[in-house]
Amino acid sequence: MAIFTGAGVAIVTPMKENGDVNYEVLGTLIEEQIANSTDALIICGTTGESSTLSHEEHLEVIKFAVDKVAKRIPVVAGTGSNCTETAVYLSQEAEKFGADGLLLVTPYYNKATQKGLVQHFTTVANAVRLPIILYNVPSRTGCNIQPETAVELAKNVENIVAIKEASGNISQIAKLAQLADGCIDIYSGNDDQIVPILSLGGIGVISVLSNVAPKQTHDIVQLYLDGKVKESRELQLKALPLADALFCEVNPIPVKAALNLMGKNAGTLRGPLTDMEEKNVPKLAQALKDFGIELA
Repeated sequence: MAIFTGAGVAIVTPMKENGDVNYEVLGTLIEEQIANSTDALIICGTTGESSTLSHEEHLEVIKFAVDKVAKRIPVVAGTGSNCTETAVYLSQEAEKFGADGLLLVTPYYNKATQKGLVQHFTTVANAVRLPIILYNVPSRTGCNIQPETAVELAKNVENIVAIKEASGNISQIAKLAQLADGCIDIYSGNDDQIVPILSLGGIGVISVLSNVAPKQTHDIVQLYLDGKVKESRELQLKALPLADALFCEVNPIPVKAALNLMGKNAGTLRGPLTDMEEKNVPKLAQALKDFGIELA
């Protein structure tokens, strides 16, 4: 059974000016997401700046989100690491807190082989009972989960049930869908490829766009699943300029800037990420307005 179907928001982690996590704002953002039809909350992913949270903060943010959501929608906790032992620890703690699923990114920097990926993900999966979404984003990790590897994991490890595909390679995703023949759920990891991946049998998206347009992102998926392909495609195409603007600098720089432009007080970023370059702010503001989003 799928962890969720539809649009899951890869939610930001709001920060105070001193760099501390702003839990008050995080709680407000979570409530707004639920009120606007978001189908799942993905906490402490790339967009949530998990790589610059301490282990203690990482787990505190996961626990806060689980408690705040209170089972109204699934909470998927990002617990991946380039160290297998750390990924096991974070995953076991997230399970104790009551997360509904885990998102495990490929090990970054040390660039495991496909054999190493099988060993890494199998070890983590065997340490918990929660369903697991693999996260393939080679542009950030330098490591690509080959379709054959994803299928091998899904067929041999009971709780590896899905993959977030952010390779951007539609041909690879098509091959994955063909080889898998339904044994693994596929989520789009790119907001500009929601409909293409749905057309290959995908069941949803794990979205940055949802931070600023939760209802519209949900609707792109739901319309498609309801058989209203033309309407879904039109909304997907309308969202492309905003999706592009949200990635005009490295994620999550633009999405935090967008939320701040909307008056949502997402705050600053932790180094080495910096605030958005001034020359890009008007482009982002215009893309938000063109999509019908009001600015503060």
